[in-house]
Amino acid sequence: MKSFINFFALLFCSSMVITSSYAQNNQLIGEIKTESSVPTEESFVDDLVSKRLIVENRLLLQQPIREADIAWEKRVQRVVDTREKLNLPFVSEELNLFNTFKTMIMNGEISAFSDESFKNLLSPEDIEGKMIKMDTTMTLDPETYEEKILITRNDVNWRDIKQYRIKEIWYFDKQRSVMDVRIIGIAPIYQSHQDKEAGIPPAPMFWVYYPECRMPLSKHRVFNDENDMAPMTWADLFDQRVFSSYIYKRSNVLDYRLKDYYVPDPNAEEDRTGIDILLYSEKIKNELLNFEHDLWEY
Repeated sequence: MKSFINFFALLFCSSMVITSSYAQNNQLIGEIKTESSVPTEESFVDDLVSKRLIVENRLLLQQPIREADIAWEKRVQRVVDTREKLNLPFVSEELNLFNTFKTMIMNGEISAFSDESFKNLLSPEDIEGKMIKMDTTMTLDPETYEEKILITRNDVNWRDIKQYRIKEIWYFDKQRSVMDVRIIGIAPIYQSHQDKEAGIPPAPMFWVYYPECRMPLSKHRVFNDENDMAPMTWADLFDQRVFSSYIYKRSNVLDYRLKDYYVPDPNAEEDRTGIDILLYSEKIKNELLNFEHDLWEY
């Protein structure tokens, strides 16, 4: 009698396992998408597949630095001109850097500062005032022929951002015996139409602290002109230095910019000030690159 009960118990368990396996197989078959499958709302993706590599990507941490290991350092500011061919991803239609910064600042992911020393934090109202410009124009009423003041809202367009300024530090790490560089801050350079007419030069709109925004930037894609399936993030672009730039300023006792060293000659037939500044920029760049080699003897 006992063996008979055990037989029926074993038969019941086997039937339950078979039923569960059959239900799981039917569920898997239902999830398989074929040409004859009915489209669902989740399948409407503007791509071959839903790409989540960048979203799930983990950012590599930078090498930790001790103050005692820094034997030498030099502060440098660079200018990235978005009109250069290598820098075209900065002004991509959908993936431009300015809108990326704007989104992260408005969402509270990163902070914005008014100075390059990252001491004066901008409030949300200050940021909105910098990105939204209110203009007043005089218009004529077609019925009464009276002049009226028309207030228009003009948001800062990413197409008006022609340059970015990058603040970085070159240093020699004696623990690793290597010359390295770290980006400290990034600022979009903006010049309004009113400032241009008044002769006011372009100026940084705000500064972002790169170590803070490096993680959020690793979740935003950069357009790759060679392969759409191999995107790069903004953190990759800055860490791997995939941009073209020229040196704008190097730390010095007088806090001079490079162009402050050159005064245009009024008697010269041709103004070579811009060319001289670029040549001086190349000289400083070569000095930084050769510094590490000059430390060794062969």
